[in-house]
Amino acid sequence: MSSSHESKFPDKPLGNENDRKKFEALLKKKNLKFTYERKYIFEEISRLKGHFDADSLYERFKEKGLRIARDTVYRTLPLLLESGVLQKSAGEGKREYFERISSKGHHDHMICIKTGRIIEFHCDEIERLQEEIARKYGFKIIFHDHRIFGLSKEAQEQE
Repeated sequence: MSSSHESKFPDKPLGNENDRKKFEALLKKKNLKFTYERKYIFEEISRLKGHFDADSLYERFKEKGLRIARDTVYRTLPLLLESGVLQKSAGEGKREYFERISSKGHHDHMICIKTGRIIEFHCDEIERLQEEIARKYGFKIIFHDHRIFGLSKEAQEQE
């Protein structure tokens, strides 16, 4: 299954400084240090333009000869999610994919289960309803992962 990716968002310049402040603030709040490993992980993610998974990020460090453990990558990604630097994304296979929020702003995904096509979208009404539902139940949203699986127009036409 090959996948194509369609985005309705123009590339924005790296939001490096603001993202770094958010990440460092979360680490401080959790009494964690901004170690050189976390710094390299943050900087590498800041250079990425598309979707990635933890293993591909780890491989980038290995190729550059940086000694960053796979476990460190896996433990750092949830911190970057919580700080608002990353959001969960979509990609091929069952792995978790991520992308920087500052590259396109927050958005959600529709994924064709037949072709693998990924359509990115933003809907103010969905965002508003999420907040309303969370408020109703006294729930504090840290981040969310909204993916809709179905058949794209092209896949439906092939049936």
